[in-house]
Amino acid sequence: MAAESHCDFPVPPSGGLGPGGPCRRCSSAPPPGTVPGKWVRLNVGGTCFLTTRQTLCRDPKSFLFRLCQADPDLDSDKDETGAYLIDRDPTYFGPVLNYLRHGKLVINKDLAEEGVLEEAEFYNITSLIKLVKDKIRERDSKISQVPVKHVYRVLQCQEEELTQMVSTMSDGWKFEQLVSIGSSYNYGNEDQAEFLCVVSKELHNTPYGTTSEPSEKAKVIY
Repeated sequence: MAAESHCDFPVPPSGGLGPGGPCRRCSSAPPPGTVPGKWVRLNVGGTCFLTTRQTLCRDPKSFLFRLCQADPDLDSDKDETGAYLIDRDPTYFGPVLNYLRHGKLVINKDLAEEGVLEEAEFYNITSLIKLVKDKIRERDSKISQVPVKHVYRVLQCQEEELTQMVSTMSDGWKFEQLVSIGSSYNYGNEDQAEFLCVVSKELHNTPYGTTSEPSEKAKVIY
């Protein structure tokens, strides 16, 4: 669901009296004291952005450059304030716009690099595409270099359960060692040998923490 547009910068009326007028961000009139045509309004997914034509024209091959040049091949509608309508996620447009402003890639920790890459590719900003891809490779490289952790469990089972337990073992558990601990007496039946079965599993670190441990197939002895 697109965010609702809002006004944060009301323009005071002449003389400084009475209620404020339309906001500077969304008003069809440019901010006071500026050259007409210097400022450009964008309505991205329902959120208004105000920036300069110079900022949007940083990359001459980008969608935003063509938008500022009134490219006839672009079918760009405008809202009631004159802002260009762009049906994209405004959350991920922020890092794209800031990159065009100062040339640095800044991504909040709650945003995924893949989301910024998707927007950079949509707007066809080649230098930003390369920068985000490098950042993703760097992130994945750090994750792959983290030592793999192992968890070990000791399962107790009887002889008749052993074959079934090993054959049905899943979720990444691997058999490590089998230790006989003697036999137990069952009324009406022959003695059943009991074993301790040692199993292990790799726990890989992910960007969202360590993978969860699955349930075991037999009784666990701690």
